[in-house]
Amino acid sequence: MKKRKSPKLLRTLMAVLVASALWTTYGFFQPLQAAAGGNEVCNECHQEVVEEFQTSFHGRAWSGMGKASGCQSCHGSADKHQDDPSKETIITFGKDSLQSAAEQSKRCLDCHSKSVNLAFWEMGEHLANDVTCTNCHSIHQPRNVVRQPETCSGCHRSTRTQINKQSHHPIIEGKVKCSDCHNPHGSLSEGMLVAENVNQLCYQCHADKRGPFIWEHSPVEEDCTICHDPHGSRYDKLMTQRIPNLCQDCHGDDSHHDDSYDGTRGFNGSSPSAFALGRSCLNCHSLIHGSTYFEKRGLTK
Repeated sequence: MKKRKSPKLLRTLMAVLVASALWTTYGFFQPLQAAAGGNEVCNECHQEVVEEFQTSFHGRAWSGMGKASGCQSCHGSADKHQDDPSKETIITFGKDSLQSAAEQSKRCLDCHSKSVNLAFWEMGEHLANDVTCTNCHSIHQPRNVVRQPETCSGCHRSTRTQINKQSHHPIIEGKVKCSDCHNPHGSLSEGMLVAENVNQLCYQCHADKRGPFIWEHSPVEEDCTICHDPHGSRYDKLMTQRIPNLCQDCHGDDSHHDDSYDGTRGFNGSSPSAFALGRSCLNCHSLIHGSTYFEKRGLTK
């Protein structure tokens, strides 16, 4: 006797068949046709823009979803705009928009407000400085047309200069992205860092600097950026100054720390000071972040 299929299995198979039929009928996530649904009206005047929108992420996602989708989902109803093709009769984006930055971003947040990446948008510096979603995201163009460094450096020009300096994180090489360290949509940390603070962020890649050490270097415990410029520097290892000048900002007393290693003292004649040559202070204090060695073998208390 053949074993009868269970009602639960039959219901599951039926649900799969219905879902497949709906998927085929409505064409979800298929390439958007230029005159489909909500874009039909817009295509009459903005054909190039509509065609460009076909290859975008939103264009593919909204394909086949009717008049409620497409251009009018973001730009509003086109009924009045047909009779009066001006900015007053449609929602626009960008610097010349009649809508405020908050109003422009609200159009995006209507769909993306539940995104985890946008949880702290209201607390972010971009919102506070009237930066809109379209300042960074090009809705009509295909995804990843522009790399993050080019997008961010459009506003952060001083950072663009830094990442092109001699010593820098491999940002321009494409090995590190801006969003690896910063959440452009907002965070609870200063500088919109993706970690609680600078040190915790740096330790994600530089775990060997975390410690714990017997002899801790105080500025290392406090803030990595006391000694390093994370975006780029003229000096080795992203240092904010050349060593020993950097060390002498804190270490100045009656010992050799107080010597001025400049053009006359450090490189005087044929006998330059050993403290100003090569790795200078690091010739002796090689474990500058922290040491498990005793005095005179590394960092000292």
